[in-house]
Amino acid sequence: MTVSLAEIRGVLARYLDAHPDRAPGVARLTHALVPGRDLASRSTFPLHVTASAAAIDGTGRVLMIHHRALNRWLLPGGHVEPGDHSLYGAALRELEEETGIPWQHAVSPPAHDVIPVDVDVHEIPANPAKPEPAHWHADFRFAFWVKDTPITLQTEEVTAFGWRSPADLPTVRLADSVGAI
Repeated sequence: MTVSLAEIRGVLARYLDAHPDRAPGVARLTHALVPGRDLASRSTFPLHVTASAAAIDGTGRVLMIHHRALNRWLLPGGHVEPGDHSLYGAALRELEEETGIPWQHAVSPPAHDVIPVDVDVHEIPANPAKPEPAHWHADFRFAFWVKDTPITLQTEEVTAFGWRSPADLPTVRLADSVGAI
């Protein structure tokens, strides 16, 4: 069983209840939430969901990875897999896969296990090698406090990592949300 449409709707509703001003930024996702559409499948176009982890160390720095295919610094994260039962669980799995940080070393700040710190809808360029058209990711970003753990990169997808100030995150909204934790 994979992440259901009901799960996506529920997490998005909790996020918008906490941040009603952010509804315009997720309108593309809201419109895609129609019965019968499997938004958890990476083969659903033009939009599908992904999950990421804002891993925060004891000094308030955030773990970022350099993504090989996109050639950009991002949070650890990625596509939902068929075995994922929740977006939160998918974010934890991706954190462990890409960085080697065991899920047991990640703890959610209060309320952030049910409400993402951010939901970002962004365009992904076409990838002729896969072959995938240009499409949209609706990325559910969850915050985690992490223990000091050695990083072991998944080199097929990640080329480097760095602990950065929240100000270095890809959007001001995400930087402000993570910085407030």
